[in-house]
Amino acid sequence: MLCERCKKNDANVHIAKVINGVKQELNLCERCAKEMGTFSSATDINFPSPFTFQNILSGIMDYMNQPLQKNNDFIPTCKNCSTSYTEFKEKGLMGCSECYKNLSCTLMPVIKRVQGSIEHVGKIPRKAGKDIIDKKKIASLKEELEKAILTEEYEKAAEIRDKIRAFQKENGGEV
Repeated sequence: MLCERCKKNDANVHIAKVINGVKQELNLCERCAKEMGTFSSATDINFPSPFTFQNILSGIMDYMNQPLQKNNDFIPTCKNCSTSYTEFKEKGLMGCSECYKNLSCTLMPVIKRVQGSIEHVGKIPRKAGKDIIDKKKIASLKEELEKAILTEEYEKAAEIRDKIRAFQKENGGEV
C-alpha cells in the first residue's frame, strides 16, 4: 500500500480515527509521518475536528440517553414536522418550533446539563421584554411568598402578597 500523502513510498504508519461512529483511516510512510511530527499535532491530516459543538452535543446526548438507545422500538419524533430525535442529533437543528415540546423528554436533561439551566437567562428583546420581565417578577415574588409562609414569617408574607396584588393591579390583572 502506498503512502496517501506522497504517493511514492510504502505506507507503514497507519492512523485510524472514529468520530461519531464513522471510521477514518490514513496510511503514511515513515518519512511523511516524521515530517508531520507527533500525531496529536498532525495538522496535515485532513480529519474534521472532533470538537465541534454538534459533535460534543451529540456525544452528550448519546451518553444521557443510553437507555433510549437500547430500546430501538421507540424513537421520539415531532408530531408536527416528523423530525426524529436521531435526525436532530445528526443535523443539530430542530425541524420546527414544536420540536422542543414534542422532544422535551430527551432534550431537557441535555439542555440543562450543557447550559446549566432550562430557562433563558440572557438578554431580553425590548419589544417583548416587558411581558417577560413582569412574569419573572411575579414568579419571583410568589416564590418569596411561599418561602415566607414555609418559614412562618406571616408578616413578611403579607407584605409580599400586597406587593403582588399591587403589581398585578398596575399591569391590568394577572401577569
